[in-house]
Amino acid sequence: MWQGLLPGLLCVCVGFLATRWFARLIDSGLRRSRRIKAPALAETSPLARMLAAALVMLAPIALLSLAFSEARDFVLNASEQYQELLDYIARTVLELRLKLPPEMAVYLPEGAAEIQRVIAGYLRAQAGALALTGRVWLGGLLFAYVGLIVGALAAVARTKNERRALAEQLHRRITLFGETFGQIVAAQFWIAAFNTFLTAIFLLFLLPMWDLRLPYTPALITLTFVAGLVPIVGNLLCNVVITLVGLSVSPVTALACLGFLILIHKAEYVINAKVVGSRTQMAVWELLAVMFVAEAVFGPAGLVAAPLFYAYLKKELQAAQLV
Repeated sequence: MWQGLLPGLLCVCVGFLATRWFARLIDSGLRRSRRIKAPALAETSPLARMLAAALVMLAPIALLSLAFSEARDFVLNASEQYQELLDYIARTVLELRLKLPPEMAVYLPEGAAEIQRVIAGYLRAQAGALALTGRVWLGGLLFAYVGLIVGALAAVARTKNERRALAEQLHRRITLFGETFGQIVAAQFWIAAFNTFLTAIFLLFLLPMWDLRLPYTPALITLTFVAGLVPIVGNLLCNVVITLVGLSVSPVTALACLGFLILIHKAEYVINAKVVGSRTQMAVWELLAVMFVAEAVFGPAGLVAAPLFYAYLKKELQAAQLV
């Protein structure tokens, strides 16, 4: 996290586990096609492993090519899109009293204006920081892809049956870390994907049916998925952003967005924490405390990595019978 290696590490894990999963799937299909019954503990064939590795390494290129062909401007100008979105939300916060109906605006306390200015100033500062990154994120994307390749190649590499002391300890810890990654990130990925699917249906189909449309819809859908990978906090962030953008259109749109989020995500943060916590024996308060401390020390990277690293640390301590 200090050296900016977290995306690479996560993609190494994704590449490794995805290659192993695809290899088992391909091997099973090959055996069925040849009507060969696999022994209970049979390893996947070399052909299945190589096909799986090729699939994992080539799939991102195919997806990126499709994204470039369908939404080239959004892919290249993603940072500018989110900078504009933050500026837009900042203006909405400053104009909150004007956006609300008069009968509701009178209930805003007098001190709310100062709070609005503080929030808007913070959002604009974040927008300025985002503007400085420019297209640097494309370099991070390339770095993550290299991590994916490393993970895929590691998954198909031949390993020795006998390991010496250091190799055995490294193998044990890497295996434990991989199990933790599979438990947490896999669950969180499917939760984020499900949330993104529902949000996309709402923004692209349901709102237009009522002749209501939100600006920056592609950016909001992408934000829903990326932020959804962070337990608890990510969903709360998406809910606030979508509601504020809805308020910028009209109070009715904001109420529609809020109603949707309450209906779909009303217990989302609890569900996320329980899904992750039940898999790793972490209580909700532990998860929140660790995420808060890691974000304060490492920034956004700490927020993403905290559940994974803490769950791994806890597994190590449990294996040593210390907790």
